[in-house]
Parts: sequence; structure tokens; C-alpha cells
Amino acid sequence: MRHGFVKVAAVTPDIRVADCNFNGESIIKEMKYCAEMGAKIAVFPELTITGYTCGELFLQERLLSAALDTLKEIIKASVGLDMLTFVGLPFETDGKLYNVAAVFKDGELLGLVPKRFIPNYSELYEARHFAPCVGENRLLDWKENKTGYTYFGNKLIFENKDIKNLKVAAEICEDLWVVIPPSNHHAMAGATIIANLSASPEIMGKQEYRRNLVQGQSARLNAGYIYATTGEGESTTDLVFGGHNLICEDGIILAEKPRFKNGTIITEIDINKLAYERRKMNTCEIMGWESYDFIDFSYENVYTTEKNSEGKSEKKLIETPLLRTFPKSPFIPECKEERDSSSEDVITIQALGLKKRMAHTGCKYAIVGLSGGLDSTLAAIVICRTMNMLGLSRENVIAVTMPCFGTTGRTYHNAIKLAKELGITLREINIKESVLSHLKDIGHDVNDHNVTFENAQARERTQVLMDLANEYGGLVIGTGDMSELALGFATYNGDHMSMYGVNASIPKTLVRQLVRHAAELALEDGKKELSDVLTDIVETPVSPELLPTNDDGETEQKTEAIVGPYELNDFFLYNMVRWGMEPDKLYRIACLTFADEYTKEEIEKWLKSFYRRFFAQQYKRSCLPDGPKVGSVTLSPRGDFRMPSDAVGDLWLK
Repeated sequence: MRHGFVKVAAVTPDIRVADCNFNGESIIKEMKYCAEMGAKIAVFPELTITGYTCGELFLQERLLSAALDTLKEIIKASVGLDMLTFVGLPFETDGKLYNVAAVFKDGELLGLVPKRFIPNYSELYEARHFAPCVGENRLLDWKENKTGYTYFGNKLIFENKDIKNLKVAAEICEDLWVVIPPSNHHAMAGATIIANLSASPEIMGKQEYRRNLVQGQSARLNAGYIYATTGEGESTTDLVFGGHNLICEDGIILAEKPRFKNGTIITEIDINKLAYERRKMNTCEIMGWESYDFIDFSYENVYTTEKNSEGKSEKKLIETPLLRTFPKSPFIPECKEERDSSSEDVITIQALGLKKRMAHTGCKYAIVGLSGGLDSTLAAIVICRTMNMLGLSRENVIAVTMPCFGTTGRTYHNAIKLAKELGITLREINIKESVLSHLKDIGHDVNDHNVTFENAQARERTQVLMDLANEYGGLVIGTGDMSELALGFATYNGDHMSMYGVNASIPKTLVRQLVRHAAELALEDGKKELSDVLTDIVETPVSPELLPTNDDGETEQKTEAIVGPYELNDFFLYNMVRWGMEPDKLYRIACLTFADEYTKEEIEKWLKSFYRRFFAQQYKRSCLPDGPKVGSVTLSPRGDFRMPSDAVGDLWLK
């Protein structure tokens, strides 16, 4: 749990209607299984102890007293499991019957949370038996507790003060489906995890609706949401229950149980991630907590003793063995259908941004440096889409290829082929003599292939593009991507500069996906030659091509050998900027995610490189040209990520 990962379970046990003894044994069995799996929070369905479909039997004293006795046995069985547990049952107090969630841990009943909204429509007729609970929390006699009492009410939050950000609250089934669910108030009062004990019958189309509801609520609240519903074992007189359990985190489904089969899903909710998101969103108000009772609980088996850098022993939370996984390419959807759809969205957003800028400035021409690499290829595709939107000829796209010392035959010919297949104007301007003349002017030895030698080429290319823009009365379209901006792998006032940067918020892994998507579309449209050149560009190793080629005319300058693999850098970038992930946590999940591709030593090396570069290169990002935001991560100094150029990265590196 050291990094904020809390293992949680949503359980649908085998039950029999009105058979409290059988149900109690089934619940205890599942509780022990969850504890063995390391779960620290387990949520069972609504009215689990009796079954949801008891009808008029809920009014029978025999059933109510048996349910209460069974609850006490279940609570006794919880001793030593070190797990906060939520179980549903009918509970009578003050002459009224309530549908409640019993919350307990290690033999102590911490509270009873009654259902706030009682449905009485369609197939649901709970108001026939249960009363809604409104008003303030109160204390009830509970002799089995050390204190002799327990809490009863809707405004209870169960808080672990030893584990930062772990605050759990409950609502029951219909509570989620109303206009203003109780969980809204729970989250506003500070709860980071919501448990929902449910009994949701299955009808056609309800699965998707339920999924969207749970997913949306977790997103709206920036919370973890554990939804456990009843399944096989309920009466089928009129209804069938599917046991469709869900565990969500800030709008992301972490685990989902297939319907029509009882069982348990277990995963980890990252409460530190949720806390970061709430910190970031100033509209996420914490208010109304004064009316809540915060009930303390603690865990016993989550600590270890380690020596710190000074040799002193420290008590630390252990690392929870993780069941959840993390996408290797977080900027790219894993499902092909979603991937294709999002690729179209991204290119459209880029094109619309450029369209507005060209329309506003009255420019009819777009000038772009075409290298035959990924970034300039994507920029050319976006510009063509923009020209189509504006009703302008693609001949107004002035693509300039500027071969020099490091240009390979592969990229050179791909640039020429690409321009031809896109139907854009290609100009070739060899810059060798200009660069040699410049190096001579500043007294630089042309045999010294240092950073001056490299950057002179990049800046010469930018000068050519800028002057051509003046010549045509057009805009220079920047091709640099967000990964290069994060790492500072761009020549200041060279490829770093443009008049509008269409790729500024596109990471390198996504650039590759977008070009691949364009290749697939070209093939579908019968444009095989265009598809072939785009595919070859995707497969070309990334290189700035600024150092002289070898005897075979190939470059030995590989970008990923210098700054690290882009799939790692983009993984680091997303999790650091989007979720504020701490370095040791980021290292941990990277080691899990890329265990088959890189050693731990390699991951550590490139993560340190990422942090060093990220903090050292902010000055380049502080003066970025305009460019459209397309995703949840961007490094624009005018938008999502404002950082002083002199910020020190020692804390992260340490």
C-alpha cells in the first residue's frame, strides 16, 4: 500500500432466499478468500444476509432476528482478517425497518449505513417494507462492541488515519440512480472510495446503462467506486439478477465481472492518484464535512521496517502485490475501434486548430519542412486535411526537403514520394554549402561534429522555412512533437520554432500511430503507393540525421539510443504529468509493465535521464509557438503545465 494502492473486492456470493445461516456461511467463506488475496476492502451486495427478494418475509420477526444473529456471527469471523467489510441486511430500529450496509472490521461493527432513497416503481417495491433514512447520524446500542455502541446514519466516513487519503463511504443501489446521489456528498466531505451494495435485476440494455452510470459517477467524483450486486440464488419469480460487479477509478473500469455467474473481482484502487486529481481540480470542493462522523479504523498487517538513507529504522507501508495492469502506450487506446476513432479525432482537432489560424491571418500557404520522418509526415497529413477544410488547393502546401550531411537515401526518397502522393508542392533546397559557409564564418572546424555542427543545420533549415513563409505570405507549420519537448530534444530556435505547431501536444508514440492510421486509410481508399510510403516512414528508426552518414549512406545517429526508448519516455511523461506519480512509484509500475522488454537497470537509467532532461529543458517549453491541445496531457506554458525554467529536479532524482 506504500504507493497508495488499496486492494479491494466486489463479491457476489452464493445465497438462498431467506436462508440466513447458509448465506452467513457463504459470506464468511468469501471474506476469508478476499483476505487471503490481500484485499483490504470487501463489498457484498444489498441485503446479502437474507437475499433481496424476500418480499413480505422482511416483515417477519423470525427473518429479522435471524439476520441480526447472522451478522453477529459474520462480524466474529472477521477477527484477524484485517479487512474493512460491507454487508447488506434488513435492520429494525425505532419501530422502522431499514435496508442497511453493516460496516465492520476485526470483530467491531463500525457503523450501519441505511439506504437513503427507497424505490417503489416498476419491478421495485421496497417502500412496502423499508423506510428511507433522513436526518442526522445517531448512536445505537451494540453491546458486542468494546464501546457498547455503533453509528447509524447516511453521513458516515470510515477513515484510516495511518494511510493518507483512505476514506471510505457507502451508498445502496438506488442511491446511485437518483438525481443527487449520497455519494456526491460523501466525496465532497472527503471520501475517496465509495462502496455500493446493490441488487440490480437484469433486463435488456441495462448492463451498458449500469456500466456507464458507475463509470460516470467515479469520474464525476474523482473517486474509486466498488459496485457489488446480487446474482444467482435470488428468487426468479419475476426477476433475474446477474451479479454484474464493477470496480472503477476516476472513470476507468479496473475490473468487471461477467454477468450470470457468482464470484469475486479483486483489483487495486490508487487513492494517491485520486487525491492528486482532486488537488488539481479547483472545482472539486471539499465541503459539508462538518455534518459527517469520521470513524477511525486501522490495519495491522500492512507495515514493514526498513532502514532509511541515514541507517535509521523506519516503519513503512508494504508494497501491495498488484493485480491491475497499466497500458504500455497510455496515449493510445488498446481497442482497435477506439484507436481508429481517436486517431481521426486527433487529426481533426489538429486540422481545425490550423484552419482557424490560417483563416484568421488570411494566409493561403503553409510551409513545412519535409524530412521523410514521422513528425513532418504527420504535419503534412494535417495540413492537407486543413486545406481540404478551407477549400484551398494542396499545391498551396509548400513542402521543403533540405538535405545535408546526415540525410539518408531512405528518408530523402520517402519525402519526395510522400509529397508526390499527397499532391503537395515540393521544393528541394540543399543546405550543405550554406551550413559550411556559416561554420566557416564562426570559425568552427567542420570536422568537429559537436552540438554546434548539429544545431547549425537545424537553425539553417528554420531560417529557410521562415524566409520562404515571407516569400509566399504563408505560415511555417511546426513539426516537433510533445515527447521531444518533454526531453528538450529540439534545437532552440531551430526545429523548436515555428508559426504554429500542430504536433505540440502529440507524443511520439501517438505520432507513429497516427501515421500508421493514415497508411491504413490510404490502403482502404486504393492509394497503395501512399500507403506504402507512409508504412515505410513508420518503420524508419527515429533520427535527427545531423551527423554524417556512414560509407553505406546510412545514419548511425539513433535518437532512442541518446534519449531512451520513446515508449518508456511517453509512459513516464503520461504518468508524471497526468497523475502526478512519484518517481519510485513510476519506477515500480514501469518495471511491472515493461518486464519483458527492459531490465530494471535499463528502466532506472532512462527514468533518471527523463527527469534530468525534463527539468533542464523547461526554458524551451516556456516560449513555445501556439498549437492545439488534443489530449489530457500537454506541456503548453499557456495551458496545462506551467513550470519555472529554473525549477530544480533534485527531489525527483533523489
